[in-house]
Amino acid sequence: MTKAKTESIMTTETDFLSQVVDFAHLCGWRVHHSRPAWTAEGYRTPIQGDVGFLDLTLVHEERKLLIFAELKSEKGRVTPTQELWIRALRAAGQVVHTWRPGDWDEIVATLRRVTL
Repeated sequence: MTKAKTESIMTTETDFLSQVVDFAHLCGWRVHHSRPAWTAEGYRTPIQGDVGFLDLTLVHEERKLLIFAELKSEKGRVTPTQELWIRALRAAGQVVHTWRPGDWDEIVATLRRVTL
């Protein structure tokens, strides 16, 4: 899929998230995403712990694979707290991706791949 076609299909981070989650499920991955809720102070994701955890945790039991992914729009930026999580997870030997709609071919290849 071309970058222009991908961007026209997935125009928001929410749409992009849904596309990635749906495709991951088709490929046999278990997926966790903490959805923010609307509060009097705007959208908030209730957590206990360090802020900035990545958007998706994907586990493929059969393949024995674990992936952490932060999803961004084409122009979206990783926050400093997300960078801390990315660095810590990679230091612990984990697979971490920052994916954008233009990375769709890489996402498909990664989620279909037998081993990373």
